[in-house]
Amino acid sequence: MQAMIFAAGLGTRLKPLTDTMPKALVRVGGAPLLEHVIRRLIDAGCSRMVVNVHHFANQITDYLDAHNYGVDIYVSDETEQLLDTGGGIKRAASLFDQHQPVLIHNVDILSNVDLAAFYRHALETKADALLLVSRRVTQRYLVFDSNMRLVGWTNVATGEVKSPHPEIRQLHFVSPTEEESSYYQNNCYLCAFSGIHVLAPSAVQTVEVVDKDKFPIMDFYLNNCDTLDIRGELKTDLHLLDVGKLNSLQAAEDFIANSEYRSSKTETDIL
Repeated sequence: MQAMIFAAGLGTRLKPLTDTMPKALVRVGGAPLLEHVIRRLIDAGCSRMVVNVHHFANQITDYLDAHNYGVDIYVSDETEQLLDTGGGIKRAASLFDQHQPVLIHNVDILSNVDLAAFYRHALETKADALLLVSRRVTQRYLVFDSNMRLVGWTNVATGEVKSPHPEIRQLHFVSPTEEESSYYQNNCYLCAFSGIHVLAPSAVQTVEVVDKDKFPIMDFYLNNCDTLDIRGELKTDLHLLDVGKLNSLQAAEDFIANSEYRSSKTETDIL
């Protein structure tokens, strides 16, 4: 198993902490966020990782140099320019094992996801990319067909729809309610992205030939979902915390102290 940790962000929502350190080294539960993600990946069987760096990059590289995790950890340097998520994968591609899928994980995401099971499911589906998704109330949803293949994106507040499929762009989606069935509209499923996904070598190779250096990975998915097999996997019991704001730090402390996070052995559910 191999993975990439997105750790290059500016962490502006965590100011003033990130005025002197990168978001990846903000401490919760007695350890930096980066430490928590690395440990979770190791527990899942990951033996090769890539960490991208930009904001206070030297602090992250020094931290990694000072800690021996017993696995191969490579640094993808974005100090000259922050490349966004898609550009970050493109820059790091040469550091991946070209024959194995790569699990992508944001450094500021804590969850109860069984990462080993999710990675295994990605291998079994043989899709070009597998996105971990859930049913939760938000404004922006990924749109999947009845086979959970990605076909578009929508903002239910504005009515905007993005898709390479003309018939999908003509659809109108409304905000789901608490009812499970409300997430199924126009013969499509509306799901929220978790920030955890797996790219097969075929998808990484397609990312490498994108004709720009800086771009979001979600734009890549939406631009290529008509030619690549990009699928969603629904986790119905997903507990996920985005540690992106100062007021989320106490919630992160509580989340890490929770035994469910520590064990993280619940299997993901395939819709």
